[in-house]
Amino acid sequence: MYRLIVLMLLAGCVGATVTGFRDPGKQIYSNAVLDDARLIGDWAQVAEFATPGAAPCQLGHASIEQTAQGVSVKARLCLNGVQAVFSGPMGATGPGRFTPPQGEPWWVLWADVGYRTLAIGTPSGQFGFILNRGPLAPDRMRAATEVLAWNGYDIARLR
Repeated sequence: MYRLIVLMLLAGCVGATVTGFRDPGKQIYSNAVLDDARLIGDWAQVAEFATPGAAPCQLGHASIEQTAQGVSVKARLCLNGVQAVFSGPMGATGPGRFTPPQGEPWWVLWADVGYRTLAIGTPSGQFGFILNRGPLAPDRMRAATEVLAWNGYDIARLR
């Protein structure tokens, strides 16, 4: 009987799959001092998280603008090898936290002092990406990667 219970438990573990790109047991933090006005402008996507075997995907871009209703986004991003399009208002739900027109919340986990590079994730860990404007300095890419790792993301899946 004991062996049967152990085999059933092991079978349950084999069938379990981990979804997302971050450890949900780790805390995630958005940038508490983010200045939303400094996000305005055009951004190039320089990295995404993808599962092994995910289709290649051309990294996208995002345009963030200030409207009478607040911050709005027009974006085409590569998320886990799939092109995702966003267009519309980005409701602010807290410091560094936004609700895009569709999909999961975007949390700005880190912005460099000059607002040239952003690390963006979501509490569920279903996606994450890095945006940049201008030349991407290696130290900013390294810092964005380190912040994603600190927030529980599996950096081995960043491409």
